[in-house]
Amino acid sequence: MRFSANLGFLWADRPLPDAIRAAAAAGFDAVECHWPYDTPAGAVVAALRETGLPMLGLNTRRGDVAAGDNGLAALPGREAQARAAIDEALAYGAGIGARAVHVMAGRATGAAADAVFRANLRHAAAGAAEKGMTILIEPLNRHDAPGYFLRTTDQARAIIEDLGLGNLRLMFDCYHVQITEGDLTRRLHMLLPVIGHIQFASVPDRAAPDRGEVSYAHVFRTIADAGWTMPLGAEYKPGGDTDATLGWMRSPALIPQNGA
Repeated sequence: MRFSANLGFLWADRPLPDAIRAAAAAGFDAVECHWPYDTPAGAVVAALRETGLPMLGLNTRRGDVAAGDNGLAALPGREAQARAAIDEALAYGAGIGARAVHVMAGRATGAAADAVFRANLRHAAAGAAEKGMTILIEPLNRHDAPGYFLRTTDQARAIIEDLGLGNLRLMFDCYHVQITEGDLTRRLHMLLPVIGHIQFASVPDRAAPDRGEVSYAHVFRTIADAGWTMPLGAEYKPGGDTDATLGWMRSPALIPQNGA
């Protein structure tokens, strides 16, 4: 089983290139990030080449965070801003060799928001296809992201299947899905055909996966037995020194010792 370090949370106290190096030193197989735009792409590329780690993905900008924005793609009347954020993410992502862009929907509801989101996803998928990239959408739970447009995996799957775009996939975050819907392993099996990336963290505190109400020994075994071979995204909050939280990576009780 392989793992990706989400550098939005892990080693977040370090410049992104140094965080990439720390992830490699810790034994991660890949990295991913949230909003890397303040770091010159060349510095990220240099660190990725130095370590040999692939960059799995990044997020579109959230918008005006101080004003309450948490994404732009489902906001009626802000289509120009949303598409600028998508184009920026695709250009930056292509420049660092990222495989995917997570398009953040934002806080919205209703039919107009749904229509805008779908139109912006068509734009994103077309741009991503030109660069050989994937577009991801991710349901977020109501506690961490109140009012977020994309709330459930059923909603996300309907959008993906209705649009029928070959490079539009679901980001299945076990943390968010457990809080909103539960039934993790059955949902993983049902949604595997549309999943593009899997992330995890403990529930309810979003810490390392060796605690909380979810048995990640069972979840990881389920994922391995399903034939999933891509790195799983460790998107948890370390609450201090990241290196001090990594015992789970070496735990035979947690990590499947055979299979994927």
